[in-house]
Amino acid sequence: MNNPSKYTQLIKSEAKRLGFMSCGISKAGFLEKEAPRLENWLNENMHGEMRYMENHFDKRLDPTKLVGGSKSVISLLLNYFPLETQREDSYKISKYAYGIDYHFVIKDKLKQLLQFMQDEIGEIDGRAFVDSAPVLDKAWAAKSGLGWIGKNSNLLTKQVGSYYFIAELIVDLELEYDSAVTDHCGSCTACIEACPTQAIVEPYKVDGSKCISYFTIELKEELPSSVKGQLEDWMFGCDICQGVCPWNKFSKPHNEPMFNPHPELLEMDKKEWEELTKETFDKIFKKSAVKRTKFEGLNRNIKFLKD
Repeated sequence: MNNPSKYTQLIKSEAKRLGFMSCGISKAGFLEKEAPRLENWLNENMHGEMRYMENHFDKRLDPTKLVGGSKSVISLLLNYFPLETQREDSYKISKYAYGIDYHFVIKDKLKQLLQFMQDEIGEIDGRAFVDSAPVLDKAWAAKSGLGWIGKNSNLLTKQVGSYYFIAELIVDLELEYDSAVTDHCGSCTACIEACPTQAIVEPYKVDGSKCISYFTIELKEELPSSVKGQLEDWMFGCDICQGVCPWNKFSKPHNEPMFNPHPELLEMDKKEWEELTKETFDKIFKKSAVKRTKFEGLNRNIKFLKD
């Protein structure tokens, strides 16, 4: 196993065949630049009730501590931008949650990619990650040249935008490594100005505990009255800072059937959401990421928006 160039081309070509938008590769090691940034963010309590962000600090910054013997981080992007969106007079859910839960869809593709590598190259030890483990997805994707971290702290890509999922394979195989791209946010502050809860406290710094996604998904207790009237009809997640980003005018619809929404999701208006039953919830969101909030959580959000 000593042909990094050949293996890299094989992997990238198979990633494309599996439907990934792009694939970039970095050398596994300590993310030196991210350490102080993550430490400060946690110290300023910008993770709110997301206490899990405090765990595995070292592993978050060094994949070799997560996967023993790892040499490469293969970062992959999968488009989720939908062809059709919800009607205007509806409570909104984030576009990433329209279809089947992305964890299942991507994990399956990653397993196929790893299996392909083992079949074509030989014995490779590796693990697949889809934002469910202490891996700094955006930092690795940026390091491997798939985009840059924008002022809204999302990964942005020229000619593509940001409506995509990020996933990784961390493997014990040496490959050819990509280099980071430059920042193309320029003087634009559209995302900062558009955020109704002022969660983007300064360029490139988001207070997670002020984000609409945090309130509607992560926060388990009652929503604070201080954000009344600021959630702009978002009942699950939020796409505001992506929606106003000029790079997202290049977004093209995905071609992954499993990300297509249940037809009722696109048809329901506010009144129908307000009358949502457990039965309809289970039908529309059968295998959706929206199940994270459970029926009670989504109902709480809808009631908060309505009252």
